[in-house]
Amino acid sequence: MAWWNVLLLIPAAYQLLAVVAAIRFLQRRNPVSHAGGEWPAVSILKPSAPGELPPEKAMRSHQDQDYPGSIQIVTSAEASLPAANRKVGKLMRLAEQARFAIWIVNDADIEVPRDYVRAVIRTLLTPGVGLVTCLYRARGDSGPSRFEALGIATDFMPSVLVARLIGIREFGLGATLGFRHGDLDRSGGFTAIADYIADDYQLAKGITQLGLRAELAPVVVQTQVQGNWRQVWQHQVRWARTIRCSRAGGFVGLPVAQAGVWLLLALALHADHRFTGLLLGLRWLSAWITGVVLLDCQESRHRWWLAPVWDLFAFAVWLAGWMGHQATWRDQRITLDASGRIVESVTLN
Repeated sequence: MAWWNVLLLIPAAYQLLAVVAAIRFLQRRNPVSHAGGEWPAVSILKPSAPGELPPEKAMRSHQDQDYPGSIQIVTSAEASLPAANRKVGKLMRLAEQARFAIWIVNDADIEVPRDYVRAVIRTLLTPGVGLVTCLYRARGDSGPSRFEALGIATDFMPSVLVARLIGIREFGLGATLGFRHGDLDRSGGFTAIADYIADDYQLAKGITQLGLRAELAPVVVQTQVQGNWRQVWQHQVRWARTIRCSRAGGFVGLPVAQAGVWLLLALALHADHRFTGLLLGLRWLSAWITGVVLLDCQESRHRWWLAPVWDLFAFAVWLAGWMGHQATWRDQRITLDASGRIVESVTLN
């Protein structure tokens, strides 16, 4: 048996893990209840872009919650203090208005189902849990952004599920960060993460270092992605360089998940069709069960079979992620140090 045939079993094993992880998460998607006591009051913090308010549909989804406890929603596009990470500066301002001891932070455009707050709080009340985050699907407004939405659903979300399956708990996604105000203070508060580009990861890291763990709530939220090919490329490269600076070990291993690259290599090496067929079948199964069944992603419903093509794009992004320490973030060009701190920020015209 040629060595390259055996080599294909490595990415095939990853895709199998992704399938298993998705099935296990689906088994947790049960009605949310609370075993005892009153539901705690919650403050929801939603920072928005300068001059904008969160989209009406996103706000309405937060206001229309099936939750017995009190909910306070605070949003702002202004920062209370200058911060290298402007989003964290806004969160500092929102924190001044938050009345309750439990906070949920999510991005301005996040839309949520009616049981969202129940699901997040129930998970947070699980013994040993200090931070709750959520899987999400994306909706695009153009061909390039819809392609990015496909990648989020069939590549990034499976990687989150696999990380959880193998015991990695040090992660948080900007789509949802639920935690106790007191735990945030003990980890250094928003001030401790104000200079980092990956504020969601750093917040989760700080809380999990208290001896608590991060957990996924059994609910899926929705975000929006926009832009042309250049903007999608810049967005993905920023993510790649953020991951490289935040978790270099994990970044090195990302190509294991990019089955399309391995399939292209297999074709070039004339690998045994049984091995290539196994890998392709598992890649398609992973894309379908995560993107379509679990996330109900519109783009995945129509084009889940294009996941291997996304892998080729993702590999090019991965290569670009190694090159340089600059990234474009909205109207800023930022420079990062080796730990992911923002050391310079220049406003673009």
